[in-house]
Amino acid sequence: MVENTNNIAEESDNDSILIDDNIQNEEKNIEDSTKKEEVIKSTEELLAEEKDRYLRLFAEFENYKKRSSKERMDFYKYANQEMFNVLLPIVDDFERCVRELERTENDSLNGIKLIQNKFNNTLKDKGLVKMEVSVGDLLDVEKHEAITQIPAPNEDLKDKIVDIIETGYLLQDKVIRFAKVVIGK
Repeated sequence: MVENTNNIAEESDNDSILIDDNIQNEEKNIEDSTKKEEVIKSTEELLAEEKDRYLRLFAEFENYKKRSSKERMDFYKYANQEMFNVLLPIVDDFERCVRELERTENDSLNGIKLIQNKFNNTLKDKGLVKMEVSVGDLLDVEKHEAITQIPAPNEDLKDKIVDIIETGYLLQDKVIRFAKVVIGK
């Protein structure tokens, strides 16, 4: 019986050792799974950060492509602006010449008008548009340049355009020369 008691004590000690080992193993498994979960969470966070960074970089690149394409189109659209700025005084001279010839009723007026019309139509085909400004219009600082003010000839022209000194021009939709006007005060 002593042997049975010893055997039972040994079995009980073995069982408690096994239980302790199982508990330790379970604790270790729990710690390992916690560590694994932490590693998985940190990996997922890192992946999310990298994905966000990639998406932002991709969007920035797309914006760059759109912006550079627009700049290139604008460059081609307004590339002739310098040439038109050089030609505008010639257009003004044509207008003065035609006005003077109309006043003197010269026979060469028809030929000069034909040349002027052809020249103006060519410029118009290339995108140059004459601004429509008339006496009595309100001053628009986006299109007009007031060079002086004079007393208004009547009340209707007060704070309005009284005279047009120089015609303004647009290239496509961009002002390349403001119309020079006189304002009544």
